[in-house]
Amino acid sequence: MFTIFGFYRFQQIKKLKKNQKTLNNFLINNNVYGSVIISKEGINGSVSGKNNDIKNCIIQLKKIFNIKNFDSFNNSKSKFNPFHKSKVKIKKEVVSMDLRLSNRVKKKQSYIEPKKWNNLIKDKKTFLLDARKPFENKIGSFKKSVNPDISNFRDFPKYLKKLKKDQQIAMFCTGGIRCEKASVYLENKGFKNVYQLKGGIINYLKKIRKKDSLWKGECFVFDNRVSLKHKLKQGTYSVCGGCRQPISIKDKKSKRYEEGVTCPNCFNKLTKNQKSRFRMRQSQIYKAKLSGKKYNFQKEYN
Repeated sequence: MFTIFGFYRFQQIKKLKKNQKTLNNFLINNNVYGSVIISKEGINGSVSGKNNDIKNCIIQLKKIFNIKNFDSFNNSKSKFNPFHKSKVKIKKEVVSMDLRLSNRVKKKQSYIEPKKWNNLIKDKKTFLLDARKPFENKIGSFKKSVNPDISNFRDFPKYLKKLKKDQQIAMFCTGGIRCEKASVYLENKGFKNVYQLKGGIINYLKKIRKKDSLWKGECFVFDNRVSLKHKLKQGTYSVCGGCRQPISIKDKKSKRYEEGVTCPNCFNKLTKNQKSRFRMRQSQIYKAKLSGKKYNFQKEYN
């Protein structure tokens, strides 16, 4: 059994290249896999490994970056390791929005615990905003939520400008970090009633029983589990080998689905040359499986 630890922290970070090298070496030498982004404004990541290795990783993260507590974190389990390699990237922002948060004064009342979230979003005055990408929203979301249909988070402010400043806004995303950015943007623009789901959807699905839940569908995650259900059990979605979009059990029954090659989303978008290359790759995967060898073909999501 593997432990997956997702986290983020907004604070000023210096010596990015030195810290990148130190963390990367630790991950490789201690069998911890996953993706970590560091910038001058903070750190964001998701890592996986055996439980003791993850515990040591948390200690090292706090030591290397002088972190007392993470702004948000979550733990989940998987029968297989959802990451195939380790990578530590340096970026201008942990979430691209042309807005730095390292010096933000957090308003604790803006964070809504999962148990209080239902009451907030049941309120007819509440505008419920899904801050994720369209394909994430498609496989699951809260009832009556609105998704701005924006593929690049950097364009999110253009949508936010359309909202009314006197609205009561409740935002949510997978782990909370995108809402962190968006809520600060709105606060800076004079919005007074902005709330976000503490710990994101993952925290909600972990703490709220299915019978009490207002969540419909599954939650897309950026690793090879693809999607999660209540109690953070692995979902039913997989990923198309052609377009890398999540596909359902229903999609797999389509005549336009070919394992490792196409799905209903990309069947008419891929060229003959692309389909040919993907079939060749899938053939290599089949051969590797028959011989009992590992073939690291699954993509890690960014």
